[in-house]
Amino acid sequence: MARAHPRLKVLSIFGTRPEAIKMAPLVKALAAEPGIDSQICITGQHQSMLQQVLDMFELKADYTLDVMTPGQTLNTLTAALYAAIDPVLEQAQPDKVLVHGDTTSAMVAAMSAFHRRIPVAHIEAGLRTGDIHQPWPEEMNRRSIDLISDHLFTPTSESRRNVLGERLQGTSFVTGNTVIDALKMTAERIDSNRQLRVALDRQFSFLEPGRKVLLVTGHRRENFGDGFLDICQALRTLASRADIQIVYPVHLNPNVLGPVTERLGDLPNVHLIKPLDYLSFVRLMQLAHVVLTDSGGVQEEAPSLGKPVLVMRDVTERPEAVAAGTVRLVGTDPNAIVRGVCALFDDEQLWRMASRSANPYGDGKACARIVDALMGRPVDEFVAQTSLRHPEPSEAQWPSIQRRSVANLH
Repeated sequence: MARAHPRLKVLSIFGTRPEAIKMAPLVKALAAEPGIDSQICITGQHQSMLQQVLDMFELKADYTLDVMTPGQTLNTLTAALYAAIDPVLEQAQPDKVLVHGDTTSAMVAAMSAFHRRIPVAHIEAGLRTGDIHQPWPEEMNRRSIDLISDHLFTPTSESRRNVLGERLQGTSFVTGNTVIDALKMTAERIDSNRQLRVALDRQFSFLEPGRKVLLVTGHRRENFGDGFLDICQALRTLASRADIQIVYPVHLNPNVLGPVTERLGDLPNVHLIKPLDYLSFVRLMQLAHVVLTDSGGVQEEAPSLGKPVLVMRDVTERPEAVAAGTVRLVGTDPNAIVRGVCALFDDEQLWRMASRSANPYGDGKACARIVDALMGRPVDEFVAQTSLRHPEPSEAQWPSIQRRSVANLH
């Protein structure tokens, strides 16, 4: 009698809410694969917000770490993660460790596996800004993970070109981004269930039907301090418009919550709300007219919902949507933010061009491709959409429209 082939033992390690959103559909796909024994280790960088995601996707962690302490520095967090992850690897004895993106949890988990000679698979590999200080420390983290990974699951052809150009040792695949898998699952759930939509919309009963929604998210470390003060200044200016209502789910980090609450809390058409669970946030993105963010994941999600995105960063490791015209960098300069937002609110043609359905990030099949690669099966790699409904807005159009739009503000 032939012996049964042993199942591949895969341990997925993640710790923040964005990681959980992007890994959840993959973990479910791994669990559904007969040839894989899948386990999850949660580091707990975003404990309460992360649990919301696990509950939504009906996932349960096999290992839960408790590494966060008040006033923690990146160095003390890194040390705590090394001390906590190594015993998990000793106990689980995985054949492969899966990490996602560019967090401190992902970097330490990958390095810990490397030290034990356990193959590492990097989900969302190959993203680059070319500046190791922007975003900080994420750019260093992702480069370090790519360097030691055996499997490089890149979301786009551009990110794959990055890893090939660096001559990394791992095998690369273009899979699309797993966040699109998560987004499609969530949006379809909302769209197909009227009762659910009504329940979700009750959270946003403060919205006025006659005003379009500017959705704001911001949490990046490099924007702490003057960056957030400039962002708040821009939002105060935008709040003077009668046709805009601003909704800002505020990150609980004191470096964000403090200045945002102090400088925007008195404005009637600026709604500062608590962080949302993923289902509610997807619904809020559906209701938005324009999205203003410094988030990496939102740069991928919002264009998939046909929402123009202005990014409050000077560089981005996700250039594909910028090239497609659905994302534009505005940095944290108040004037640039105001010009960009006003341009999209005042010029319908520009808004239509920026909101067209062009998705360079995925087709909802990234998780299946990753499972196939891990199992050694042929991978039908992702090819981004190239046909656009409208020509993208040119650099010449943006400034002229922005100058006109700012004049309309006063």
